[in-house]
Amino acid sequence: MSDFTPLMQSGALPEIDRLRAIMAVLRDPEKGCPWDIEQDFATIAPYTIEEAHEVADAIEREAWDEFPAELGDLLLQVVFQAQIAEEKGMFGFDDVAKKINDKLIFRHPHVFGSENRDKSAEQQVKDWEAIKAVERAAKAEKGVLDGVALGLPALTRAVKLQNRAARVGFDWPGVEDVMDKLVEETAEVIEARDHKDQAALTEEFGDLLFVMANLARHLQVDPEEALRAANTKFTRRFRSIEAALAKSGRRPEDSDLAEMDALWDAAKEAERA
Repeated sequence: MSDFTPLMQSGALPEIDRLRAIMAVLRDPEKGCPWDIEQDFATIAPYTIEEAHEVADAIEREAWDEFPAELGDLLLQVVFQAQIAEEKGMFGFDDVAKKINDKLIFRHPHVFGSENRDKSAEQQVKDWEAIKAVERAAKAEKGVLDGVALGLPALTRAVKLQNRAARVGFDWPGVEDVMDKLVEETAEVIEARDHKDQAALTEEFGDLLFVMANLARHLQVDPEEALRAANTKFTRRFRSIEAALAKSGRRPEDSDLAEMDALWDAAKEAERA
């Protein structure tokens, strides 16, 4: 019988233990997979982000048959990173689980402690932020913007930075002020384009996106969610163009902008019907 038989047979071990054991074998210098052995924290991080997005994608598409597998792919990332850390003598998977267990209990005193759980959603948010402030202080995070992860999607990070600044009063008074700033930043993008200064154009375009994130925040819109929805809508309508052209045996490259624009409008009208 193979030394790996318990790992290859579902049910031979609790599945989380089986996954951790499989990961340990894959990382084994003598028995493991060369690719897995070569990885480190930094090389695995992009896959972690990608798998998190694929979980979100499955939810967005309501692809519930794919959902367990996508969550499994994300769980693998945690197990993989914890395995690397354990090999380095830093911490192990149980330490990871303990950290999140302790954090959840600490952040929910109205459930696990003596606080009253009969609170408004607004009060819950305020209490949550106060608890997180205590955690940041324990990490010696003294700056208002400390602890906002660099690896977040840029739009999400922009909103989090703006929210942090807003807590100490550094914020536009209202939506109209943000709209005025949007006009100003748009003019600066145009000016940089006209001067054919690519570095300045990149900077000004970044400023414009940052203001757009601020506008989303003031309108209580999640910019990442809004952009994902716009991407989905664009994909759906462009596929309608492809389908319409395919009826006459053509592809988009066989068409022109005027025809495709008309087909786009037709797709929009069909969605409204």
